[in-house]
Amino acid sequence: MKKYITRSFLLVLFIANVFSVNSQTSEKAIPIFKDGEAQIVPAFEDETKWIREDLWVETEFDTDGDGKLDRMHVDVTRPHQTDSEGLKLPVVYESSPYYAGTANPIPDGLFWDVRHELGEMGKPRVHPEVTRTGKRPVISNSQIRTWVPRGYIVVHSSSPGTGLSQGSPTVGGDNESLAPKAVIDWLCGRAEGYKTPYGNEKVTSFWSTGKVGMTGTSYNGTLSLAAATTGVKGLEAIIPVAPNTSYYHYYRSNGLVRSPGGYLGEDIDVLYDFIHSGDESKRAYSNSKIRDTEMKNGMDRISGDYNDFWAGRDYLNDMAPMKAALLMSHGFNDWNVMPEHSYRIYKKAREMGLPTQIFYHQSDHGGGPPPITMMNRWFTHYLHGVENGVENDAKAWIVREYDRKDNPTAYADYPNPDASLVTLYLSSGAPKTGALSLSKTPNQGMETLVDNYSFSGTSLAKAEQTNHRLLYVSPKLSEDVHISGTPKVKVRLSSSKPAANLSVWLVSLPWNEGREAKITDNIITRGWADPQNHSSLRKSEPLKSGKFYEVSFDLMPDDQIIKKGQQIGLLIFSSDKEYTLHPEPGTELTVDLDATTINLPIVGGIEVFKSAVKEN
Repeated sequence: MKKYITRSFLLVLFIANVFSVNSQTSEKAIPIFKDGEAQIVPAFEDETKWIREDLWVETEFDTDGDGKLDRMHVDVTRPHQTDSEGLKLPVVYESSPYYAGTANPIPDGLFWDVRHELGEMGKPRVHPEVTRTGKRPVISNSQIRTWVPRGYIVVHSSSPGTGLSQGSPTVGGDNESLAPKAVIDWLCGRAEGYKTPYGNEKVTSFWSTGKVGMTGTSYNGTLSLAAATTGVKGLEAIIPVAPNTSYYHYYRSNGLVRSPGGYLGEDIDVLYDFIHSGDESKRAYSNSKIRDTEMKNGMDRISGDYNDFWAGRDYLNDMAPMKAALLMSHGFNDWNVMPEHSYRIYKKAREMGLPTQIFYHQSDHGGGPPPITMMNRWFTHYLHGVENGVENDAKAWIVREYDRKDNPTAYADYPNPDASLVTLYLSSGAPKTGALSLSKTPNQGMETLVDNYSFSGTSLAKAEQTNHRLLYVSPKLSEDVHISGTPKVKVRLSSSKPAANLSVWLVSLPWNEGREAKITDNIITRGWADPQNHSSLRKSEPLKSGKFYEVSFDLMPDDQIIKKGQQIGLLIFSSDKEYTLHPEPGTELTVDLDATTINLPIVGGIEVFKSAVKEN
């Protein structure tokens, strides 16, 4: 009897297991969420089963002059369950002008010559032909392995005039906003997609929930913002990483012709040539219309003034329709796309009442996106609709100087709400070092520097004595000082010539060149301005020799803790070897010390700074 019962029990257990396995295998795969984040789903992980396809989405513009609406090349990567099980998922979307290749290797003469007097154009530059690379149907593999296993569809598109996308690159023109808008419209069933560039066989996004998030770094991050400024329905959230939010701010500073860090002599027409990988037969039309007419007439390398051309390429001016939740990311030591780009958009979005967060790290342009957990929570909430409380998280997340990037410190906002501006005054000391202090000492008079681009800002900051800069230094800090926000400088100066560069660095001294030196050890922040634009960004005026002008401008926003034992230095010089034009050395700038100040946003305000420098 016992033997019979045992066999019967095993038979029942076997049958139960069979039914259990069949039940499990018949269940449809769905996204899984834990602790407010989308989890990797094993059923979505098998890359060999992912469905990959490419198509062309029709836009509402024709920018290559062929009389037909431009179509954007799009690729899609999605779990096979979107076909086999009718699964609908939200989309993570990235657009770029770089996917099909750029002008590499960079030819000699691609950049503008910077060795000339201010107010001149310099030598003509080379216009390269870009060789298109990349194979269909995959435009890019970015984002795919991160998001597809977590229950998203990943979409890429090449921006106008690049790769197999039709149209012309405009570097910030309207078509670069309307192109990703068209792709989102297609993902939401409002635009037409086609299997071929010029054919009529349509493709639908039957697998899309109509919820889209965009992300990307640098230009790709710019296009995320560009799409959001159209107010397109279905774009629920964006995570731009180090985006260029204004081409004027990228190629100019307060009226001054300035290069982005690492690309001396770059300008908007250089970037146009660098990315122009589209249809070779359409390039002559685009070059003539965009580069050689619109850009040539609008970019103005002679004066550096702000104008309607630049205003049309400033996304801050286009934000009124924006509805997407914004998680902004940037590095405080990004001297290519400088940190003001992110802050100005974050600030405006916050003022508009949009859901916002900002993530800052201490690294440079290649510093990377926010930690995956931050991005995951953002997309989980806004694309999947999971109530994870992300909208109630801290508004600002900042990686402190000695922390890992995946371990940011939470703050109520950026700038730190406890920061207030502290005014520091100058005392004479040239050609050595003057003082920077809370107390204003009257009758400090004038001090003069002689421009010479041959000396880098670093060498000028380190020099014990030189007539090529003015340097004013605080007492040694007895306590850490936390700077959070945008320093503001006011310089009253005269110039021996009608035009001059003005460069200002805020530095931490003594300069650290040791093997263990960190990116945050020396340069705190910096800024540049054209004294000819002292009263108007749109209209410069030649400087009269011997006449004094007041030039006020912001340095780049920052959040940095200056360690005790260091000194804060204000470095004033003329041509910045790595960023500005290089006029003939010899221009003299005379600074009125009694009318020159810097305002530092210090957490804890004046009392904290007093304590740190032992001033009463």
